[in-house]
Amino acid sequence: MKAVVLVGGFGTRLRPLTLSTPKQMLPVVDRPMIEHVVAGLARHGVDEVVLSLGYRPDAFTDAYPDGRCAGVRLRYAVEPEPLDTAGAIRFAADAAGLDETFVVVNGDVFTDLDVSALWRRHHEVGAEATIALTPVDDPSRYGVVPTDPEGRVLGFVEKPPRDEAPTNWINAGTYVFEPSVLARIPEGRKVSVERETFPALVADGTLWAVRSDAYWVDAGTPETYLQIQLDLIDGRRGPAVPGVAPTARVAPSATVDHSVVMSGAEIGADARLVDAVVSPGAVIGAGAVVDRSIVGPGARIGEGAVVTGLTIVGAGEEVPAGARSEGQRIPEPV
Repeated sequence: MKAVVLVGGFGTRLRPLTLSTPKQMLPVVDRPMIEHVVAGLARHGVDEVVLSLGYRPDAFTDAYPDGRCAGVRLRYAVEPEPLDTAGAIRFAADAAGLDETFVVVNGDVFTDLDVSALWRRHHEVGAEATIALTPVDDPSRYGVVPTDPEGRVLGFVEKPPRDEAPTNWINAGTYVFEPSVLARIPEGRKVSVERETFPALVADGTLWAVRSDAYWVDAGTPETYLQIQLDLIDGRRGPAVPGVAPTARVAPSATVDHSVVMSGAEIGADARLVDAVVSPGAVIGAGAVVDRSIVGPGARIGEGAVVTGLTIVGAGEEVPAGARSEGQRIPEPV
């Protein structure tokens, strides 16, 4: 089974962490996000992944020089310019010569979705494309997908106002496509799968959906990037994983409460972490507090500094001793 994984975006919602690192290469409990995503596909029989690349493709090729990730063979398709979702899918599929049914996933979605069940249903109904759906409280950020009782998609409403959404079942960013879908995507320009390709499939009655209430998080925001890591140490996705890496150095008097401390990080005496993520090589000074915030790789929090309110400290940045930061991005966007 083959899959196209979309990883070409700029990750602007996660800046400054993504100023020099693609979103899918950010660490999630000491493994790049992309490794978690590919490992999930491998559990359902995917043995080859085509990465649709745009921003900083070298970050991926340098990280996996042998062309393997989580035991899965990788192929790379680097967009010459941003082509949007459908354009990126066609470009990657054409580059890899895909001529059989294949899976498509958004590379920033963490999910326990049963891809095998999606694949089976796709073939049972003879769909041209089948999409996974997940329920959310507020569908206004997503593509809303009403269906008939059998699962045939009746419409595709992209990001409707909350009070006008016909359902709370949304596009979960995992699809099964027949190669014929590629012919529907014009070459050489930006094409949105949500706004152009899916509505055309709906019009022809060939788009189906499978509902699932499995674990699902769009990890593209600071809140959700933090959430997916705390969920892993809480055991919300299988056995709980350790929050503190073996190579991290934590002073005996420091407090690490429901937090992730990655490889090579240092936590000073009397420092306190609560619902925090400390990336590889970061240093938290003595007496400092990091509360519900993210400290990027190699960043330093000075002695006695207080970092709260979903502050994001970028790679290699420093919060001075005694400083207070609440809800900031360091450095601030320009």
